[in-house]
Amino acid sequence: MRFSISIPQLDYDRFDDAGVKAYLARAEELGFEGGWTMEQVVGGSPQIAPLEMLAYAASCTTRLRLGVAVLITTLHDPLQLAWAVTAVDRLSHGRVDVGIGHGGKRRPFPAFGVDPSTFVSYFTEGIELMKASWSDEPKVTFHGRFRDVDGLPIAPKPVQRPHPPLWIGGTAPKALARAVRLGDAFIGAGSSTTETFAKAVRTVRHELDEQGKDATRFTIGKRVYVTVDDDAGHARERVVAGLHRIYGDMPGIEDVPVSGTPDDVVRGVGEVIDAGAGMVLLNPVGRNVAEDREQMERLAAEVIPQLR
Repeated sequence: MRFSISIPQLDYDRFDDAGVKAYLARAEELGFEGGWTMEQVVGGSPQIAPLEMLAYAASCTTRLRLGVAVLITTLHDPLQLAWAVTAVDRLSHGRVDVGIGHGGKRRPFPAFGVDPSTFVSYFTEGIELMKASWSDEPKVTFHGRFRDVDGLPIAPKPVQRPHPPLWIGGTAPKALARAVRLGDAFIGAGSSTTETFAKAVRTVRHELDEQGKDATRFTIGKRVYVTVDDDAGHARERVVAGLHRIYGDMPGIEDVPVSGTPDDVVRGVGEVIDAGAGMVLLNPVGRNVAEDREQMERLAAEVIPQLR
């Protein structure tokens, strides 16, 4: 089993530089495989932008892989996004993982100049263009439905070849088939339940077989929102409050977290592993870095040893 931890991104007042640096250093000491951010371009949660946060984290770490799940790539220009990802990959000497998704119909596509009727095609073409820009070709030519690129020089290229690993999310069968076809890994959203994740995993495994891809080289992971507390009721209150800070009043969000005593959390995360996760991204939802640090310490000491 592989365990990663979320990187604190909330900035309600003033960025806690010392706290985040200490958090990242401790995550490496505790043996977490990766530190991950998330993207929420529009919303009431004051988050530091994910790739910029990863660039910062790259300067504070030497071993930790640095991931984002997921970038809603339909809200970005593909060439500019690929360039930004390349920057983080090079600054980290090849430690970046890139989760991507199209965002679904609930996204405010008109605010970003994207036609809601074509966002899926815009998403898939964008991935193709990003991969072309990361290729070994010094000049990129690409003629698509939304972009027309003719012999543009693009440099530098990512350290990781042929490109940084792409983790694709989704729940619908077509989205999962697309994830297998275009991606290197699948990541279940933190905002989805374990039951929903288990169903998605079954579809992903079916698609891996149907598409003839090596399942041993295709990682399946899930973000898990979590709070450990000796008082199970207090843990529930804390995790729900944290989720509302991130998602507001999003329907169903209170159904997704794992919380309670250490034994409760071991049981809940164990269910995610049993559902098919080979990588679990543990995501505390504290109000500040200190609260997330306290949760990271407890997870490392009281939960993870029982799951290995």
